[in-house]
Amino acid sequence: MQLLVSVANAIDAGAALDGGVAIIDAKDPQAGALGAVSLAVFGEIRAAVANRRPLSAAIGDATDEAAIARAAFEFAAAGAVFVKVGFYGVASAAHAALLAAAARRGVVAAGTDSGLVVVAYADADEPTGIGPATLIDIAARTGATGVLLDTADKSGRGLLALIGPAALTAWVARAHACGLLVAVAGKLSSDDLPTVRAAGADIAGVRGAACEGGRHGRVTAERVRQLAGRCCGPPVPLKPDITAATGHGVAR
Repeated sequence: MQLLVSVANAIDAGAALDGGVAIIDAKDPQAGALGAVSLAVFGEIRAAVANRRPLSAAIGDATDEAAIARAAFEFAAAGAVFVKVGFYGVASAAHAALLAAAARRGVVAAGTDSGLVVVAYADADEPTGIGPATLIDIAARTGATGVLLDTADKSGRGLLALIGPAALTAWVARAHACGLLVAVAGKLSSDDLPTVRAAGADIAGVRGAACEGGRHGRVTAERVRQLAGRCCGPPVPLKPDITAATGHGVAR
């Protein structure tokens, strides 16, 4: 299992690199669970990373097909290996599938090897979101590379307070059976990482646990180093192949 750290700027990215992170994720923590940084800030993060690790980018929760396709295109073209999109507030699975397909078209149009990651929220209740099981089906039908199980409310309970180990393991297994890369996040602490690893996740994503001062603080190399040590996975390749020897493209 690899460690993904969400960074808000180039300084965060440098600290994450120094701490031995596997994947760097560009995200604005002030703008919600999937707040997108500006393309200018993403460019600064990419320059700081200098191809030493793969980059992912959160692009928000989709509401409009044209807008999400454009955002997916822009971030894929700017160098994001993974583009993450959520569907908070979308009550219809059919609508979510159309939005996911639009995001996928944007990624493909960029002409890169980028992949789409669709995000399910463990704390989403109808009509505020699509359930995690449904998101796996949508991801598989729309050609997504992977799925992320996260929490929408960062002031609420963490993921493992919402879903038990057995249910998480079953969700991960179902996603893997569909050929999807699987990431898990949602206020994860260092103590949570062994449980997430045991559930079979390919990637564990953190923000607050990597920061001094919590989610809105700054990433520190020491915190990242401690977290990476509990994941025990080597960095993923810059252009990950989800059909690699592990079956899911990354070592777990």
